[in-house]
Amino acid sequence: MFRRKQVVDGRSQFGLSAELEGVLRVRVDVVPDSPTVRWEDVHGAARGVVYSLIEAQDAALARELHDKGWRGKSLKPVGVAGPLFVGAPLRRGVFTTSRDGSVWFGSPVPEIASVLVRSLASCSELDWGTTRLSVRGIALEDGFPGVAGEGLVELETLTPVVIKHESRNLLPGDEHFVERLAHNLAHKADLLGLPAPRGLRVLEAGPRRRFAVRGAPRIGAKVRVELDADARFVEALRSWGMGLDTIQGFGWIK
Repeated sequence: MFRRKQVVDGRSQFGLSAELEGVLRVRVDVVPDSPTVRWEDVHGAARGVVYSLIEAQDAALARELHDKGWRGKSLKPVGVAGPLFVGAPLRRGVFTTSRDGSVWFGSPVPEIASVLVRSLASCSELDWGTTRLSVRGIALEDGFPGVAGEGLVELETLTPVVIKHESRNLLPGDEHFVERLAHNLAHKADLLGLPAPRGLRVLEAGPRRRFAVRGAPRIGAKVRVELDADARFVEALRSWGMGLDTIQGFGWIK
């Protein structure tokens, strides 16, 4: 899914600090080799890319996440988003690209995040399905501005949030959507040993989006929400995402 650069120290290649603890979220700037990305690859390729990156540095960790989840829980605390291309021309029914692309990776678990960053630091290309993305740089992203302690915060997603109730895909405004999203967030907080957020409200929602992932539909919408949360959980969520299938690129937070 990706190719390595032959470098002595991948971290210095991109100006990264040798100390990676606490690094949770990284942006990868890319240039595609094609004017379009197949729709089935937009989210369908994400999971394979993530596991490939982790496996290159720690095969045991990749196997554990894939087969079991994290530390006895089925949850996989990894988020990914993209590819997103600035200035891509609009064409109906076609996912177009530009030479100014980005992909994001993250994890609220420092051990996983560090493995991702170290792998990306020596990565020259990402195979996003049938589209090859040349890596031109990576950047470690700063924390969420203005978040400290505990209190109300607004979060907006870059990609659709996937939520289900009894195997049925839910959209914002559907019965049980807020309830199931709140349950998802509480489940994630429990895994991380952090207080669960409260008072979840959907402030705004985008249009319904449908993607095919491994032959199955994923239906969701981008959202802007308000919640009362511990600042540590807000930071963790920005590296993981809201809702289901975050390892497939859903629910990534701006």
